[in-house]
Amino acid sequence: MYLSAANHRIPLSDGNSIPIIGLGTYSEPKLTPTGTCAKSVKIAIDTGYRHIDGAYIYQNEHEVGEAIREKIAEGKVRREDIFYCGKLWATKHDPEMVRPTLEKTLSVLQLDYVDLYIIEIPMAFKPGDEIYPKDENGKWLYHKSNLCATWEVECHPYFTQPKLLKFCQQRDIVIIAYSPLGTSRNPTWVNISSPPLLKDELLNALGKKYKKTAAQIVLRFNIQRGVVVIPKSFNPERIKENFQIFDFSLTEEEMKDIEALNKNVRFVEMLMWCDHPEYPFHDEY
Repeated sequence: MYLSAANHRIPLSDGNSIPIIGLGTYSEPKLTPTGTCAKSVKIAIDTGYRHIDGAYIYQNEHEVGEAIREKIAEGKVRREDIFYCGKLWATKHDPEMVRPTLEKTLSVLQLDYVDLYIIEIPMAFKPGDEIYPKDENGKWLYHKSNLCATWEVECHPYFTQPKLLKFCQQRDIVIIAYSPLGTSRNPTWVNISSPPLLKDELLNALGKKYKKTAAQIVLRFNIQRGVVVIPKSFNPERIKENFQIFDFSLTEEEMKDIEALNKNVRFVEMLMWCDHPEYPFHDEY
């Protein structure tokens, strides 16, 4: 599979295609200054990103839409060049709520369509407008949803998902890896007992060999396996760095060495919801 900065889309089974690297836009709304997301998306598009991953719950889709529309107006990109993924939050799983919620997302983005719309987490909360519904005692208010199957896939050298990847590749299903560089060390929803991925000795040694960062080695590893990556960053230099992964390749032996780092340990555990009847991480994947 030949991938370059200018041409890095991979085919989907429905005839469409998806850029193999995207910008993740997750943020803590209370901790992120206004305009940060818009600035980052504009930098990403100027750098060459054509895939933006967002969500209603990030509370910054208005900035994402603003940035995309500005770059279209400048003539930098056309709408059809951009692949935007939005997400349905856990309080909107009831079938009659899905279309109005998507239409609200489109209204906030001020775009005519999204390219992909997925379920954020396969656990339903009490339907309504409250993002994190709790009762008067602070207990989470869960809700049963009628989902046949949803996969939220974390994938990186410490959690390589070999069985799932093989299953999907045999069926022409493309995996999108969230947290491809590990994740933040927020103990409320992250497993911080596992060592930070980007401090790994092998990844840094390979970075030294190729004059790349450990993060670039990690991203190259996944795209070389055909896995789409959506690293999140609001740091202009890291946004540019993360995209510079098309000018080198890892050898077959190096790929196997990185695969051998697999610890089968996920960073994103969301243990605060582990008592939910639909909590997904009791399963093998």
